[in-house]
Amino acid sequence: MHDNREKETGMERSWNHCTAAVDERGVALLKIIRSGSMNVLGTPVVDDLRAALAALHSAGGLRLLLLRGDGDKAFVGGADIKEMARLTQGSAETFITNLHDLCEQVRQFPVPVIARIPGWCLGAGLELAMACDIRIAAEDSKYAMPEVRVGIPSVIHAALMPRLLGSTRAGWLVLTGETIDAATALDWSLVNSVVPLMQLDEKIGEVVNGLLACGDQALRTQKALLRSWEELPLSQALQQSIAAFGRAFTTGEPQKYMQAFLDRPRPKR
Repeated sequence: MHDNREKETGMERSWNHCTAAVDERGVALLKIIRSGSMNVLGTPVVDDLRAALAALHSAGGLRLLLLRGDGDKAFVGGADIKEMARLTQGSAETFITNLHDLCEQVRQFPVPVIARIPGWCLGAGLELAMACDIRIAAEDSKYAMPEVRVGIPSVIHAALMPRLLGSTRAGWLVLTGETIDAATALDWSLVNSVVPLMQLDEKIGEVVNGLLACGDQALRTQKALLRSWEELPLSQALQQSIAAFGRAFTTGEPQKYMQAFLDRPRPKR
């Protein structure tokens, strides 16, 4: 029986299908658990992930979020086909709306979100990955949108694909259901970096450290701007950026970081 009641212990919280922890740097780790070897997204899993994201959203001092599955067989192997096979029109719309809301929580999360991608990244899993800001992948990772092969269209955050890949490549993935490898995903700008599986966590650590060296408020503002740039006309986006630049100087971060740059030791000539 699904029990959505959370357990809390200090900086760690757990649900039936995910755990969330925040370290002393403000880096949060959200991990899918007990969802099969492929970390499949059924309704109970989606509900728990949404609850965990809401809890993390309200946590103070958060700087980054790392999203991962359990193990290295997959990031997420897609939505739960066993559950979907029983859906009607009404329950299908409820199911996909819930999945949409999960992806949108990730896309609109106030701090940068990094997806850790080993193995398979399929369907709803690829949509969830695309909702993240940065995707770091293993060399053995594979990607596909196979929905048409099981009688349904790719929807919700598959709509991000033409923006990320261009219409030709997006069309290929959603119309054919074909699988692409990590090298192709990198070439198509579907992922940001590809490394051997044994180096995946090390690479993510490097990216995390680089982001932590940036201004916290600057990163939050930059992410918010990225989201608005996806929707606003260019002229409005430019004006919004001017206002955001001015507000940055009320946070104290420009003064701190620029002075540190000016005070840095300089090599002797």
